[in-house]
Amino acid sequence: MTLMAPRMRSVLWVDDEAELLEPHRLFLRNNGFDVQAASNADDAIAMLRRQPFDLVLLDEQMPGKRGLDAYREMREVSPATAVVMVTKSEDDATLREALGASVRDYLVKPISPRQVLTAITRVLDGEKIRRQAVARAFVERFRQLEAVRARDLDWRGWIERFDELMRWDVDLVAAGESGLHESLRGLYPALQSDFAEYMNGAYPRWLADLEGDRPPLSVDIVGEFLLPMLGDRKAALFVVIDCLRLDQWKVIEPLVAQFFDIDVTHYFSILPTATPYARNALFSGLFPGEIAARFPDWWRDDREDESLNAHERELLDAHLTELRGRTPVRYEKISTARDSADLERRLSSVIGADGISAFVFNFVDLLTHGRSESNILYEVAKDEIALRALTRQWFERSSCFALLKEAARRRLPVLVTSDHGSVHCNTPATVFAKRDATTNLRFKLGEDLRAERADQALAFRDPTVLRLPHRGPGVNALLAAGDTFFVYPTKLREYQSRYRGSFLHGGVTPEEVILPLCLLTPRG
Repeated sequence: MTLMAPRMRSVLWVDDEAELLEPHRLFLRNNGFDVQAASNADDAIAMLRRQPFDLVLLDEQMPGKRGLDAYREMREVSPATAVVMVTKSEDDATLREALGASVRDYLVKPISPRQVLTAITRVLDGEKIRRQAVARAFVERFRQLEAVRARDLDWRGWIERFDELMRWDVDLVAAGESGLHESLRGLYPALQSDFAEYMNGAYPRWLADLEGDRPPLSVDIVGEFLLPMLGDRKAALFVVIDCLRLDQWKVIEPLVAQFFDIDVTHYFSILPTATPYARNALFSGLFPGEIAARFPDWWRDDREDESLNAHERELLDAHLTELRGRTPVRYEKISTARDSADLERRLSSVIGADGISAFVFNFVDLLTHGRSESNILYEVAKDEIALRALTRQWFERSSCFALLKEAARRRLPVLVTSDHGSVHCNTPATVFAKRDATTNLRFKLGEDLRAERADQALAFRDPTVLRLPHRGPGVNALLAAGDTFFVYPTKLREYQSRYRGSFLHGGVTPEEVILPLCLLTPRG
């Protein structure tokens, strides 16, 4: 059987000095390219109408029609054809005009055949080469990740390991390496199991000795990160995107990087990783038990609704006053499309001239909750990859992004973070509880709580060791591990059909606990 030779890719070179291009043409042909020439723009456009080309090398300065005018006509004739501009001009205005018109690359004469080949390869094969490089690097690293369990890591090691896995997760998906991505996902069950085991011992120790070696927790963020960022400046922004996982941050980070220099660190959410506990701790600098003791009118632990988060501004105000004296505080929570539209209308005035302007964006959290109730959302956000894509699509057009761009315009620093993450739950875990138990699917507080399988939940006989409010004698706590969600024996089928595949929070996984903490400094 005769093997067919690979197709030579075609290049159209448009230059009024075409006879001088023969050395370049021969060099490119020897490297697998068929090069045809046109001496003016009209001939080149006619050739494009007759046959497709993979790439056009277009001279900017030719008699008659200039290159950029010809480029706009070429886009109409063959919009998918890549164009590289070639010019003698080193004028910055020409460069900006060409790049602004979406020319794929830009070469300044004199040029060597090797430079031309490099530009063509970068445009036609750059993405493929980058994907192959990601795949090779992951294959080399995967053997090490597979061989070493995470159970012996300290908290710094856990941050490094989880951050690396999230980076691979995002990069492999972007590279289209679905097989390698599946291999990566195969590491997650052991990772989650090891993390639960680690947190079972480490978390109570951290809370018993807050001065010891421990990671930053929710209660530390305002004092250790927000105020130092404010420093001697008059104003700063504090932006909390509810339920934003580390991998979701990684897909929106490139958008933010257009306007800010970004310094990313990480912190651990307090447990349970549920909004009433984690976000109140974030704003107040207090654990839930301390909030309940100090502000009893703002916290009733027998409630699980949003009213527990009704005093975030007051908690932040009290926290800042305690840390640095009276500090102006603005606070807005954006939960609906009307809230978002209203915020965009007021962008010029919504940021305070001094003090802290705090904003909570609830879209991601509402998306994960609504997914369990909507078949359409369930299909659209069917897994982590889809959830990341939806998060980026939302962010690109969101009032949150508009707010950040306004802060960059006004040269104001921003601290962006989340209160907790979420985990894709597929495994029902049977629990036994009395009627007084809380209803959350990833954590429960109540009397005589027990999980059928000990490996599916962390059990704490006394919730006060987690610095939670005292709920009475005999109350204990269960925190879900791995990708489990709690079900009762009497409602097993109902819960399985409704919640299997949901993104939930409140438990103990790296996805819920290890969060991005991003200091944004306006560029320039």
